[in-house]
Amino acid sequence: MPADLAPVIAAGTRWLLTAFPPAPGAFSRAVAEAQARQAVTLAADLRYRTPLDAEILHLLGPGGSARLDWLTGADHGRDADVDWRTWVDETVISWAACLLAAPALAVEAHRLVDRGQTGEVTRLTRPGDREQDAAPLLRHPDLLEPVAALHRDLLMDLLLDNENAALG
Repeated sequence: MPADLAPVIAAGTRWLLTAFPPAPGAFSRAVAEAQARQAVTLAADLRYRTPLDAEILHLLGPGGSARLDWLTGADHGRDADVDWRTWVDETVISWAACLLAAPALAVEAHRLVDRGQTGEVTRLTRPGDREQDAAPLLRHPDLLEPVAALHRDLLMDLLLDNENAALG
């Protein structure tokens, strides 16, 4: 994971776990966090593919979570610690939701960015019962759909362009 993307990855992971909480228990929380982090890391690596992309991100900022919060009905009126939400990137979250809902899509995305930066994504690409049980909301395609639909077309175009380039 590029260090330049660490704030976006941390905020995106936190946002997903806040919006789609894991099953009760420390083990479930850890497994759900691993899945969310893998999805956000892969999505961020897709979105910010070069060091220049990361520099532009830091210059302009990722945009924050306002529309995502509105879409999911998040209420942080009582949440005094909202500064992290400014580091949420809507496109990264949307792409992460797509990857969580469709492991086969995550495999394709990982193939595209596998430059040794993304790291292990097995919980994302080959989820088993343990992953499903730990994060039933985070893995539920119907619940993820409003967020995934925001920028799915852009993700699909990116993956299709890469596939076409590889074919010739």
